[in-house]
Amino acid sequence: MDYAPPGRFKTAADFRDRWRELDALGGLDCDLEVGGPDDPLSRPFDFATPTGPRRVGNRFVVHPMEGWDANGDGTPSDDTIRRWRRFGESGAKLVWGGEAYAVQPDGRANPNQLHLNPDPGVDDARSLRTLLEALKQGHAESHGSTEDLLVGLQLTHSGRFSRPTGSTMSPRIAELNPVLSAKYGLDAGVHVLTDAELREISDNMVRAACLAADVGFDFVDVKCCHGYLLHELLGAHTRRGDYGGSFENRTRLFRDTVKAIQGERPRLAIGCRVSITDTYPLFRREGDAIGVPRGVEDHLPWRHGFGVNAMDPTTSDFTEPAAFLEMCRDLGLLAANLTVGSPYYCPHLQRPAAYPPSDGYLPPRDPLCEVQRHLHTVRTIRAMVPDLPLVGSGWSYLQQFLPNVARVEVRLGMVDFVGLGRSMLSYPTLPADVVAGRPLDRKQLCRTFSDCTTAPRNGMISGCYPLDRHYRAMPQAVDLKVLRKEASKA
Repeated sequence: MDYAPPGRFKTAADFRDRWRELDALGGLDCDLEVGGPDDPLSRPFDFATPTGPRRVGNRFVVHPMEGWDANGDGTPSDDTIRRWRRFGESGAKLVWGGEAYAVQPDGRANPNQLHLNPDPGVDDARSLRTLLEALKQGHAESHGSTEDLLVGLQLTHSGRFSRPTGSTMSPRIAELNPVLSAKYGLDAGVHVLTDAELREISDNMVRAACLAADVGFDFVDVKCCHGYLLHELLGAHTRRGDYGGSFENRTRLFRDTVKAIQGERPRLAIGCRVSITDTYPLFRREGDAIGVPRGVEDHLPWRHGFGVNAMDPTTSDFTEPAAFLEMCRDLGLLAANLTVGSPYYCPHLQRPAAYPPSDGYLPPRDPLCEVQRHLHTVRTIRAMVPDLPLVGSGWSYLQQFLPNVARVEVRLGMVDFVGLGRSMLSYPTLPADVVAGRPLDRKQLCRTFSDCTTAPRNGMISGCYPLDRHYRAMPQAVDLKVLRKEASKA
């Protein structure tokens, strides 16, 4: 490691010097003072929703995550309920869904993912109501009223990365991708979803959205990110039929799903978490385990991504992403939650970290550069589509300087909300501490050890094993130490 993680900087001024030094495009900064009720991160935000204006109390967002801890029938376990309650206790006023909710069993990314169960003996409404009530109760007990709290449910089908029965992939894909097929050892016989099957998935998304509305969720997220089905479909340039090829076709299933939800539950707001730019998949290089693209020149033009330059797929092209977000705006969506890439084939970009997960690779450069790519991406989108509320991602690696950098982006109007994922597992009350003007508890800060990813990659539940006593006491904590040690030797 030839770079200093944020935790090694003693002061915000020291960190700011490094932050500015790395910023090749220019314009990024780090405020030295942060926090308190008058801080930009503490200010409310007014959304336009189908039922009229809705105010949320601050600029922090809880991202949806896969806990690998639900019961096999898709109902929540005690661990699931605990996570959702802690998200409510966090003080964040916009919860983008406590977990990705699979709309049918074969679309689960793991066998213990919350999902819509067609078995009439499973009470899906009761399951979602239990989680929503736990979250709201946690929020009310810690922060008083829930009137300025907005809670959504993320709807997903994992597509290529479906693993509904165990660790073995059971892909349901939008189009063949030769590089990902080689990376994961998939042959040409992998199942490509038919147009009829895609329409059935859309129907199930609508059913799940209706259930969420009836239970009391404020909005749903039609998920288009991280290599999962609807994200892959956005880049399905080589697919034939109604859902591939042209931009109009590749966005058709998303459009149809949104319109169908609006027709069935017109009072329900809708958002979209979208990987607004992608990159060519990376591989672990022999000798030093650094992640690198492999064989790019053999696959040009690149026809399997969204928001990438076809002749240099390691770089972005925002033409189609801007058109997609204009479409979201015109459809009346609540907001766009922007992320980049995928945790499967470019984790260094999607989830900047000093320590890779067991199936990952060492970052090819200082992870702060990837945080900066997130921020510059959102700035680019804000300039192209200025009238759509935006949630940003990729903040956790900033650690104790997260509020200092986030404050700049919100203060300048470059982004509206700061989305937090894995840092919510180790330090769920970070938003509350910032809003109250309290010093951050550095012992709770996510240091990006990636255990919350390594654990589910190896069939265990996800959580912060190093910092959360609940997970540290589990037998899996010992297994993870062994896995980390073995991964470091590979």
